[in-house]
Amino acid sequence: MSVRSEEQGAIAYAWWKQHISRRDEAGQRGLSARLRRADIIKILCEPAVHELYRDLRMKPSQSYDLARLATLLAELRSNDRQTLAQVLGGEKPTLSRSRFEHLIRAKGDDLTDGLRNAIHMLKPERRVCNVAVFAADLMNWEAARRRWCFEYFDPDTPAPTNDDRRLQDSEETSE
Repeated sequence: MSVRSEEQGAIAYAWWKQHISRRDEAGQRGLSARLRRADIIKILCEPAVHELYRDLRMKPSQSYDLARLATLLAELRSNDRQTLAQVLGGEKPTLSRSRFEHLIRAKGDDLTDGLRNAIHMLKPERRVCNVAVFAADLMNWEAARRRWCFEYFDPDTPAPTNDDRRLQDSEETSE
């Protein structure tokens, strides 16, 4: 049985809060550093990552998704109400429009690298976003990227409430 998408963010946030958020503690600082610098095998050899794997009820075939989630959560310094797209965009965007468009279209390792690079464009003290939403978005990237477009270009306006799956289905049938 898999975890519903709305629960994924809460589970990942709780994991991040327990294992990553308190960087003043040596154990959390060390884990965070290892996850940020590691390749997939080293990430998958971290006991804390296996705790996240179990809590999210993932499958071994989702190892790349798990590694992406762990390494990118390790990049975040604090939790906030704003999403990452809102932090990166807006009137004076940190991430240029062309880089954002490239990021939104990315998949696989390109997505991981693009998100890491986008986060690194922020000053360390500004590497802050809604951790739960970010984690859920990573786990459901195809559905989240449309919403990111609205949040990036107009962070103060709520994204459309249309169901992303219904939007995707209607686009596929109109082609």
